[in-house]
Order: sequence, then C-alpha cells, then structure tokens
Amino acid sequence: MATRIIVGLALGPAFLAALFLLPPMGLAVVAAFIAGVASFELLRAARVAHGSGMYIFTAIAAAAIPLGHGLGYGSWTTRAVAILLMAALFLPALRLYGTSGEIKFEHILACLFGGVGIPLFLSALVQLKGLDNGQFFVLLPVICAFTTDIGAYFFGVFLGKHRGITQVSPNKSLEGYIGGIVTGCLCMLLYGWLVEYFGGIQVKLPVMALYGLLGSTVTELGDLSFSLIKRQYGVKDYGTLLPGHGGMLDRFDSTTFAAPMLLLLVEILPAF
Repeated sequence: MATRIIVGLALGPAFLAALFLLPPMGLAVVAAFIAGVASFELLRAARVAHGSGMYIFTAIAAAAIPLGHGLGYGSWTTRAVAILLMAALFLPALRLYGTSGEIKFEHILACLFGGVGIPLFLSALVQLKGLDNGQFFVLLPVICAFTTDIGAYFFGVFLGKHRGITQVSPNKSLEGYIGGIVTGCLCMLLYGWLVEYFGGIQVKLPVMALYGLLGSTVTELGDLSFSLIKRQYGVKDYGTLLPGHGGMLDRFDSTTFAAPMLLLLVEILPAF
C-alpha cells in the first residue's frame, strides 16, 4: 500500500503537469508510449502467441495512431493503420491455417483492440488538447478517472455493505460504485470552479456536473471491462512497470474509456 501511494503521489502530479504544459504533439508522444506499452500488456495477458510479429505490428500500430492525431492527420492515420494491421494479421493467419502455428481469430481480435481500439480512445487526450482552452479540457478525463477510482475505493471501504454486484470484482460494493460517481461529479464541479476562478473563463457548472456523471459512469465501466479480461485469463495485473499499480494498462484502464466520452461531451455540449 505504501509503495502504491508513493508512486501515485509522484506520477500523478507529473502526468497532470505534462497534460497541462505539453503541446499537442508532445502529448501525442506520451500517448503513443502509453498505448504501445498497453497493447503489449494486453496481448501478453490474452496469451497471444509471439509468432508472426503480432506483438511488433500491434505495438507499432498503437503508437502510430496518437502520433497521427498529434500531426493533425488522426482520421487518415487511424484508417490506414487499421487496414495495414488487419493485413499484417490476416495474411500470416491464412498462411498458417491448418498448421501447428495456426493463429486463432480471438488473438487477431485482441491485436486489433490493442493496436486500434486502445490508442484511438487514448488519442482523445490529444484531440482535447488541440481545442480552444485545451490545456483545461485535457485534464477532464484524467481528473474524472482518478477521482472516481479514489471515491469508489473509500466509499467501498468505509460504507460498502452490498457487495458481489458483479463477479468480475466481487469485493466492490454498490456503495462504492455510487460513491465513485458522486465523487466524480463533485470533483468536476470543483475543477470547473477552479478553471473559472484562476483561468478567468466562464464555466457552466451544470454541464460540468453532467461531465462528472457520465464520465464517472464510463470510468467504472472501463475499470470493470479491463478487469474482466484479467479474470478471464487468470492474471492479477497487466504488468509490473508501475510498482504498486501494476502495468500501464492497470493505471490507464479507466482513462481509456473516460477520454473519448469526455471528448464527445465537450464537442456536443462545451462547458467553457
């Protein structure tokens, strides 16, 4: 627990500072690194075979998509990467069909999710940074994900009685889930007030509360979704890169779901 807290206190502010200070291309490099490592961790957890360059092709694809968004060619890059990755995966599968090295379709899907899905979701951070007032927008999904996780943990520990809502995380309680959403909403309101007070920008606080409500709900869905993958393949953590936290995907699972949701909300209903 002490290691987890120390690492969190060190990396959390550093990541928030990077989000706020880095230009979109700099943030794209960071997102590319996170996506590349996360894709590798996903394939390892799903026990995808190392043959035919599947790990390499998937990691390259995962890194390329955020970089394409940073360069302003996000849509084009995503389509091109998806087509090239499918070809790189299916051509060896066709060649090896019926042999001992046959590539399973579920492994191809894991590669597509790791090489296209995860980096596309994380690229929402780069897109948020590129908007007007992007230095404030880009913090939304990270603050939402982190505060929801913290709220769910403490509400679950001190008030949790109705556990076993899902067997994916049987120790988590209904009170914890509700507490996470409430915490996310309150922290979004607090963040909106801080942006208005220190940034001199008029903020629609009811819209910020909506960001918190929907963002926190999707955050918890993301956490459960990646936990489901771990449970199905019998792994505790995706990796050991971050002491006390597990792998890159363990730390950014919630943000992976929260980022595209907050981008969608900001585009449809901007709070400032």
